Amino acid sequence: MISKRIIGVAAASVSLLVLSLGAQTVTADVVPPGSDDEISARLQPFGDLCRAGEDCGQAAAAVASGPLSGEAVYNQFCVACHAAGVSGAPILGEVDAWAPRIAQGTDTLWEHTINGINAMPPKGTCMSCSDEELRGAMDYMISQTQ
Repeated sequence: MISKRIIGVAAASVSLLVLSLGAQTVTADVVPPGSDDEISARLQPFGDLCRAGEDCGQAAAAVASGPLSGEAVYNQFCVACHAAGVSGAPILGEVDAWAPRIAQGTDTLWEHTINGINAMPPKGTCMSCSDEELRGAMDYMISQTQ
């Protein structure tokens, strides 16, 4: 009984669709203008894919040598939270926010830098940073507050 009803509804829907379309046909007017060559040119890939190990005629990207400066680490990793005070992070340069933290001493600040504190994750999301780079970022942030 239900299957006959579904078939009836489907048949009626198709009939209405055919009647509403009438004698309309799809024409080439919907194709973007241009010759076959122009259309083909627009459909070409934007760039080329270069796989590892292939000589693609380009110089390799320059790789940084040596550790990042404290300012560079801050600008790459710390700024996301410490520029806007995300989740209570002290904003760089705000003396009132940093004074009680600095008063705890650099050993405590270093422990928070390495292990995280409150919403700040360990190493402030820079898991690839060396201790030297993280210490530089910590020192940079302290220097911008005093």
